[in-house]
Amino acid sequence: MPSSEDARLNGGELGERLDSIFSFDVSSGRSYEELIAAIVPLPRSEQDFALHWAAVAARTHLEIAYLVVLLAPQALRRLNVRQTEAWVVAALEGFDRSGLRAAVVRLRDIEGFARGARGHVVTLESIDARLVRFLQGLSGRSLRVAAAATAWTDTETVFLPEAIDVGGHAAGAERYKAMAALLWAQARYGTFNVDLDAALAAFPDPAIALAWLTRLEAIRLTARLGRDLPGLRGELAALLQGLPPELDSARTALAMAGATVSDSLAWLQARPELLGGAPPADPWLGELRPQEARRLRGARIVQQAEVLRLSVAELLSTLQEEHEAPDVALDVDAERLDVRITVDGQELGLPPEGFAAAQSLIQDLGEIPPELLVAAGPADWNPADKSGGGAMKNAGTMETRADLLLDEWDYRRHAYRRGWCHVYLQTVGGENTGYVPEVRARHAPLVRQLRRRFEAMRGEDRPLRRQADGPEVDIDALVEAIADRRGGAEPGTRLFCRRQRDERSLAAAFLVDMSGSTEGWINDAEREALVMLCEALEMLDDRYAIWGFSGWTRTRCDIYRIKEFDDPYGPQVQARIAAIRPRDYTRMGPPIRYLPRQLLAEPVKHRLLVSLSDGRPDDFGDDYRSQYGIEDTRQALLEARQAGVRSFCVTLDRGGADYLKYMYGPAAFAVLDDVRKLPLKIADIYRKLTF
Repeated sequence: MPSSEDARLNGGELGERLDSIFSFDVSSGRSYEELIAAIVPLPRSEQDFALHWAAVAARTHLEIAYLVVLLAPQALRRLNVRQTEAWVVAALEGFDRSGLRAAVVRLRDIEGFARGARGHVVTLESIDARLVRFLQGLSGRSLRVAAAATAWTDTETVFLPEAIDVGGHAAGAERYKAMAALLWAQARYGTFNVDLDAALAAFPDPAIALAWLTRLEAIRLTARLGRDLPGLRGELAALLQGLPPELDSARTALAMAGATVSDSLAWLQARPELLGGAPPADPWLGELRPQEARRLRGARIVQQAEVLRLSVAELLSTLQEEHEAPDVALDVDAERLDVRITVDGQELGLPPEGFAAAQSLIQDLGEIPPELLVAAGPADWNPADKSGGGAMKNAGTMETRADLLLDEWDYRRHAYRRGWCHVYLQTVGGENTGYVPEVRARHAPLVRQLRRRFEAMRGEDRPLRRQADGPEVDIDALVEAIADRRGGAEPGTRLFCRRQRDERSLAAAFLVDMSGSTEGWINDAEREALVMLCEALEMLDDRYAIWGFSGWTRTRCDIYRIKEFDDPYGPQVQARIAAIRPRDYTRMGPPIRYLPRQLLAEPVKHRLLVSLSDGRPDDFGDDYRSQYGIEDTRQALLEARQAGVRSFCVTLDRGGADYLKYMYGPAAFAVLDDVRKLPLKIADIYRKLTF
């Protein structure tokens, strides 16, 4: 048997393998010689390892692939195989998030990655989802978390270092949490309640003054957070360990309960001797960027103020009695973010959108401006309608902010692309309320048949066999008892059966393919099937929702509301079903990752996701239509299953059996050869899966 030395690839063989990965030309200044020289001394297993991961990286960027081959020998000397795989994946994730420079920096910092592999370094991407939940739990307002060279916030995104090393994962996680809380506190406790640029303009060097103010605000805010979040008090104190001794006297003054940013400015103004130079750099306290914060904060205040005014108008319009000059007052508890509105002495509840807007304004301003209690004039208002009208529009573009970012599974990396898919939630809008009655009348016999089937489901009982008592004899148990007695064994005594009616506890979500390939009779069949399904489901008490999906690359994955769980099957939902139209492509991973979240929020025992599609995963301009899309969809379905959601797919693709069996499992899909069978098939599948 040849040794690993004999099996190793020579220069010519490596050149052929590299040629299948790269496509350099002479003008690029690059050649294979450097790469061949790097890996030709390696054992065959390590050569194959480097070439495999170079091929994976080449699908993202050739420069990354080049460095993977070039640096693989160093990485394999410093890391084990699994850690080296993680090193490549980390670089690819860096490219996904921040571009080529971030990927190159990660690849070249092998020593830094090695320290992290030993457990000392904690990366932001390993904890960012946890930080997002933590920040939202502080006050209910959603904040994003992103990596940056230094810590700062624009009041909508908390920017934190890409990695920190404080002696272990647990310690690093707590340090990240304390830093995030400090940045959150800048917006919550009034750092930007004054025009900092104007306030600092009087100082000889505003930039130096701003750096000192950053430290003073850290003192004030950590003291405030220590009172509100005592569990973080120790880690918050650790953030201040690098403060210069000149600020020791500020610790007492700015730790007072009523201290504000004005006190920080006044303390700084009274000590001009500090302003001769900037304070030492501090990686934990970051910096203040008042211009960015003022821009986003101002736009948010205007938006939330208008929402509150319109909400007050909507509230007043619901009163039965006339209010020519109503006395409107708000009782605001700024500490608890509690808001109560009183109209002519009667306490009323704000609509959810208005209450959230009021809470947001309290966080930004510390109060509710009295002028916002003046009701807005008559206007159509629907905060959920982002397009400004009822019609469904292609709002999901790079110029608008995605409603959420979802991961995507890259089977070549054996890792997720974090925050890769930009998801836009839209509502199908339509005015055709006559479509459903027309379908109902045209298919009246079929609708009646489906209703009878579903009504029978509501009344079916489950037999309980081998009971100690009951109104009926269990024949199987009786036969076994007689056989046991004749054989000399003691016969069983549980010889009866009875029927038990179980309460149904189920929520179902139906996911409808709205890709362009459904144009024509497939779209008509989907809509008619949904009508008949809804007509039948109304016979049950099951909670159900209907969503559509389409997409145009990872930057615009549209998910369309048709019927949410709490929506009644009335004219509005019926008009939305009528308005379902083909859109773009079939990127299935994002909606399959999104809908289980909706299902898991339902207080039921069983959850079901049924997908209705005309073909395999597909998208424009990338390799999603290849094995990549199938693997991502399969991984999304596995995630749903692990969360407790059962999935099933109905497809009109006659060649779908090959990939659907792999994605869903051998018993979790159905292929139809005749679209006319679609309504009955969906109803029959639902009946079997839910009983």
